[in-house]
Amino acid sequence: MSEPPAAAEPAQQIRRLRQAIEQHNYNYYVLDQPTVPDAEYDRLLRELQALEAAHPELVTPDSPTQRVGAAPLASFAEVQHALPMLSLENLFTADEARQFDQRLRERLGLDVAIDYSCEPKLDGVALSLRYQRGQLLQAATRGDGFRGEDVTLNVRTIRAIPLRLAGNDHPEQLEVRGEVYLPLAGFEQLNQRARAAGEREFVNPRNAAAGSLRQLDPRITATRPLRFCSYGVGLVEGGPLPDRHSAIMQQLQQWGLPTSREAALVQGAEGCLDYYRRLQQRRGELGFEIDGVVYKVDRLDWQQQLGFVSRAPRWAAAHKFPAQEELTELLDVDFQVGRTGAVTPVARLKPVFVGGVTVSNATLHNMEEIARLDLHIGDTVIVRRAGDVIPKVVQCVPERRPATARPIQLPSQCTQCGSAILKPPGEVVARCSGGLYCPAQRKEAIRHFASRLALDIQGLGEKLIDQLVEQRLVESVADLYRLTTAQLTPLERMGEKSASRIVAAIDASRQTTLARFLYALGIREVGEATANALANHFGELDAVMAADRETLQQVADVGPVVAEQIHTFFRQPHNLEVIAVLRSAGIHWPAISPATAGTGPLTGKTVVITGTLATLSRDAAKAQLTAQGAKLTDSLSARTDYLVVGENPGSKLARAQQLGTPQLDEAAFIELLSQSRC
Repeated sequence: MSEPPAAAEPAQQIRRLRQAIEQHNYNYYVLDQPTVPDAEYDRLLRELQALEAAHPELVTPDSPTQRVGAAPLASFAEVQHALPMLSLENLFTADEARQFDQRLRERLGLDVAIDYSCEPKLDGVALSLRYQRGQLLQAATRGDGFRGEDVTLNVRTIRAIPLRLAGNDHPEQLEVRGEVYLPLAGFEQLNQRARAAGEREFVNPRNAAAGSLRQLDPRITATRPLRFCSYGVGLVEGGPLPDRHSAIMQQLQQWGLPTSREAALVQGAEGCLDYYRRLQQRRGELGFEIDGVVYKVDRLDWQQQLGFVSRAPRWAAAHKFPAQEELTELLDVDFQVGRTGAVTPVARLKPVFVGGVTVSNATLHNMEEIARLDLHIGDTVIVRRAGDVIPKVVQCVPERRPATARPIQLPSQCTQCGSAILKPPGEVVARCSGGLYCPAQRKEAIRHFASRLALDIQGLGEKLIDQLVEQRLVESVADLYRLTTAQLTPLERMGEKSASRIVAAIDASRQTTLARFLYALGIREVGEATANALANHFGELDAVMAADRETLQQVADVGPVVAEQIHTFFRQPHNLEVIAVLRSAGIHWPAISPATAGTGPLTGKTVVITGTLATLSRDAAKAQLTAQGAKLTDSLSARTDYLVVGENPGSKLARAQQLGTPQLDEAAFIELLSQSRC
């Protein structure tokens, strides 16, 4: 995916690679808006290094291979580093790690194993802290490795960084180097705040840390949950330090500076690789992002003997984990229907190796997410996979959008059953309206239809429903009424007696109520209370089915959204077909007179029940209240007319006392019901 064509002349290739790398540096370090993942940047840099190695006459002092990063922003004061803050050589394989160790032993003339200090490679922002006589004097970003930005005021807001070192035995001048980063919990918190405010979200924790550290207003930085971890020292004057890196880290910790709890001292290449594997396995448990591990020769005299190359120390290297972010192409978008009818867009990607596996699909969540990312089919996108997390498209690269790219549209009909897809205003999730018929929703529709508050088919549990659907004995709820004992008996954990009981329970469910039947249909937004209100208002199923949106909104608590769901459900031919079969199978209910339904003394009263009733079940109490026109809710408010209090009431009783809501014990409640029947 590198920009220059393979056939270009070396000088032209090098020029284009330099321009691309510098642009990526600018996007990341200056604009805080990275457009490619780290793996793509590393690939471009290594390609440039290889070309310059083959053509040394083309190497120039301003090449990205001869410096560390991007220039500092002009809006911050410039800081000249006393000692350069160089980057590290990158290792990508176990063989490269072994070769790194072999080179060092050969340079040192050793035939024994080298002690390495190992630590996680935090995915954050490099920072230099200069302490004078133990007091924080200045903080600076790495910048280009020689000049950085003065971010002292912002760093003073990071609580993990001591303003004064503990103890009194530190050097006169001490430069501590480390990484500023955002824990994953803090990153999610930051993006939640951004979403709530309608602001742009950060792409990843490192981007968020960089943007937070480089705020011109320190008060904004103070609101960001930044952390700091020391990984070394720079200039040291006026006092000695230990002669090993690991001992220096222990000394910094004693002075109150955070160091990595995951650091370890190992021997030789195999010790390094064992540390790498162990940390890679625990990567998802750490609570912060790392993109590899760092190996450092522990003895400082050996570090000095090994020295530096132009861009990095010879005595340290970063062993990178498999890339968690990669570039690929968005080939298409499929829309999958879940068991509840939720329609989820799924990205079909050009296969790419990321996070240790080949990824070809990634969830896009919903249409709002697609709009937020401004995704088009044909886009080049960044796909991310952290540990075992489901792959996710986190960003598109608009400058690579082809002229043939096309917008992503939510389909109007379900790809499984052809029913209309609805997305009510203000809701994020779109749903298929063919709940009774849609194959994707079949198991959930049957489970709901047979549930206690619906048709109450005892014994028809989840595992049995799975078998009925998977063996194609039931393709819609109407097929339940065609089941025979002979069909059920061979099923797992089902003998003849059990099968007979299931058939009898299904037969008994033919006699129900209109409210239960309406609830059993699984119409979106139609719960138990709304089903009762519809039954009492219309009195018969045909009237509910024929009602237009305006007529439906005449029912108490049925607003435009609920009315749209009901109206659409009864306009789907598949749903009407299933209902007709159910009625022909003998499902029936007592007639209700809409002229008298819901017109008793409790009509329009809002009632909440808390605790356990001794003489009535919760369902029986609700049924009686609904039959007499009361509105049942689960939440208490100032508009609640009565709170019915049973044994062991919850917090609703105290809330009712605060609001002054009338309370009825069980005896008073039964008396009120009897008065209402008179």
